[in-house]
Formats: sequence, C-alpha cells, structure tokens
Amino acid sequence: MNDNVSPALGSRQEKRAFYKNALWILLPIALQNLMDTAVNSADVIMLSYVSQDALSASSLAGQVYFIMSNLIYGLSSASAIMAAQYWGKGDRSTVERVLGLALRIALMVSLPFALAAAVAPAGIMRIFTDDLALIAEGEKYLRVVSASYVLGAFSTIYLSVMRSVERVMVTAVIHCSAVVMNVVLNACFIFGIGPFPQLGIIGVALATTITRAVEAIVCIMDGLMCKRVRLRIKYLLSKGGQLVRDFLRMAIPAAGNDIVWGLAFSVYSVILGHLSSDIVAANSVATVVRNLGTVMCFGTASAAGIVLGKTLGENKLAEAKAYAKRFIGLAIWTAVIGGVVILLLRPLVMLFMDISVKDATQTAKDYLGLMLYINAYYIMGISLNTMLICGIFRSGGDVRYGLICDTFAMWAYAVPIGLICAFVFKLPEMWVYFILCLDEFVKLPVNIWYYRKGTWLKNITRDEV
Repeated sequence: MNDNVSPALGSRQEKRAFYKNALWILLPIALQNLMDTAVNSADVIMLSYVSQDALSASSLAGQVYFIMSNLIYGLSSASAIMAAQYWGKGDRSTVERVLGLALRIALMVSLPFALAAAVAPAGIMRIFTDDLALIAEGEKYLRVVSASYVLGAFSTIYLSVMRSVERVMVTAVIHCSAVVMNVVLNACFIFGIGPFPQLGIIGVALATTITRAVEAIVCIMDGLMCKRVRLRIKYLLSKGGQLVRDFLRMAIPAAGNDIVWGLAFSVYSVILGHLSSDIVAANSVATVVRNLGTVMCFGTASAAGIVLGKTLGENKLAEAKAYAKRFIGLAIWTAVIGGVVILLLRPLVMLFMDISVKDATQTAKDYLGLMLYINAYYIMGISLNTMLICGIFRSGGDVRYGLICDTFAMWAYAVPIGLICAFVFKLPEMWVYFILCLDEFVKLPVNIWYYRKGTWLKNITRDEV
C-alpha cells in the first residue's frame, strides 16, 4: 500500500494489498476485543461460583462504567478520526496535540463518575434495581472500582490514538498483557489463592483497579519514549486554538451519540432489572457470549476508521469510497461468523449454566437458551450499524448523523416500546427482551440510505491549526 508506484484501484494486486493491510490492522484490534471479552467471561465464570446475586450485582453495577466508557469512546473516536487524518497528511505535531487535548478532556469527564461511584454507590444501584441483596453487593463493588474509571479513561484515549497512527501491535501487547493480569488477579482475589484474601465481588473490583493503574503507567512510559508520536506534557495543558474547536465539533456529537446509545442500553438493564433476577442473570451471561461473537465485528469497524481516515487525510476520496464498500462486505462476513460462534457455543454455555452457576433457577436457564438464539442474528444488525456509523461515517468526520439516528431509533422506539411492553402491557419477560433487540434493525435501512449518499467522504484536516 505504501509503494512508490501504487497498483491500479480495483486490480487484483491492489485488492490483495488492501486486504492484507486491513487484516494487519484488524486482527490485533480484534485480539484486544477478544481479551476484553475474555476478562468479562472470567468474571462471570468466577462470580458464578460465589452466587447468582454476586453475578447479577456485578452486571448491574458495571452499567456505571458502561455509561462512562461510551462517553469516553466518543472522545476516543474524535481523537482517532483527527489523528488518522493528520497521520495520513504527515502532520505528526498535530497528532501529538490531538493526543494531549483528548487526554485532558477524558480525565475531566471521568472524574465525576469516579467520585459518584465512591461517594454514592447505593444510590446508583437503586437506579438499576430494587432488590436489596443486589444493591448491597453492587455497593461494595462500586466503591472499590471507582478509581479505575479515571485510569481506564486515560488508557483508552492513549491506545486509541496510537492505533490511529498504525501502532496496532504495540497497543495490542499493552492491552492484552493488562487483560491477562486482570484475569489472574481476579482469580486470586475472588478465591483467596495463596497469600491473597478471599474477597468475592470486591476482589473483581480490586483486580480491575490494580490492572488499570499498571496499564496507565505502561502507557505513560511508552508515550514518553515513542519516536513516532510522543506524549508531551505541554500539550496536556495547552489551549489549542482552532484544534480545540475542530476537536469539540466532532467530540461533542460523537460523545453524545455514544452516551445516547449507552444510556439506552442501561435503560434496557433497568427494565430487565425490575422484571426479575432470573432475566438479569441470564442476560449477564448472554451479553458475554454476544460480545465473543462481535469481537471481529468491532475490530473490523475500528480498522475501517483507521484505514479510511488515513486515506481521506491523503485526499484520496475515490480510494476511500472503494475501501468503504469492501469494509461493509467484511462487516457482513464477520457478523455471519459471529452468529455461528454463538450457536456453536450455546450447548457449552447451557452446560456451564446448568452445573456451575450456584442457585441458578430453571427459569434463568430457559431464558438464557432463548437469548442466545436471538443474539445469533442480532449481531448482524450490530455489525453493519457499527461499521456504518462508527467506522465509515466517522472516518470522514460525520458524527452528527449517528447522534440523530441513535436518538430516534433507541429513544423514540426501543426505550418507550420496551417500557410500555414491560410495565403497561406486562408482556412475558422474553418478549420484552426480543422487542428490545429489534433496535438495530429499525435503523439499518436508514443507515444504508445515508451511506449511499456519500456525504461522509471528507478530508477534515487543515494546513494550520
């Protein structure tokens, strides 16, 4: 792809080079997604040996970080868009300024979440459930995990920008090493292995906090030594001028989009949490399995953002349009593979639920079986919409569309319909879950129409910022 004489667009040689480059970026990112899912899976497996209440409480308490992480993901998306385009343009200084600016804003955003989790954990848990046992367990978890929110925000932004300048292998090594450390510490603190105390659900929170502290330290060391793009303290404190305005113009809608999406999913959890602990427990396991099925989907969308952003920064609009079409094809195939993975894992997951989860009811097991079938096709909508909104549209700086689309699809359809079906019509619990899972397919036709308009094809870099 970087040869002096590039092969003709659409030729066999060019396509081979494109897919080779895409896979070189995609696979390390997918590995990171897989490792993230692995640690969540490990949490579920280990907590299942503690109790169903511990499993359900950790799932509900995790919604706080889920909401914050979606806000941080919006900021990281804006920083990744700008970093990729300026990297394609060859402007390393501006990439470093984007990194410093994004880190400063991320730390400011994550601090209130950390303080809320530390000071008022019980109040937060009451938002998600009225079960006193789940509130008590979640309260313990939130107090200990609160410090990790700021640390996690720092690492997320840093690794996102590093991926945008094509340091995908380095970021994969840093993040995957942290995940392995987290799993090991989880086991030690949950079960009291060796000199470690047996802490149960508190152990999960403590392991997370320690791991994110170590990961943040490694990111700082890497940023100070990196020759390609460095972490410069002066850019953490500088005003930024036009660059700040450009960043906020993308970051605010992107963060708004992700927070709208994340809050809607949290409301889904609120709806399920007020139905029964059975459906909460089943959903906590089903979500982990679905995440396993979507690791390649999200990795492909992230790779699309990097490749397309760099291509647009080079002002190669025709190439970017052709690449986007290819990435949509990859999104379809990764969704098909993910659905097959879920169906293949279903017997093993059901066996796990049957023999490993303490005090799991038959109702929870039945719910889980149905949820896995639903998620096997649900990820097709997730994959295509993520590719279009987060991969393709955002690569050209088009972030407002996603905010508008998700606001209508989730808050004008999924959330009100879910609430009405659950608490007005009082439909069976699995029918409520099924209706909530239609949200991705409601917005998919509109997203395809918008993609075909081609208004996302933009070079957003400036000569002076």
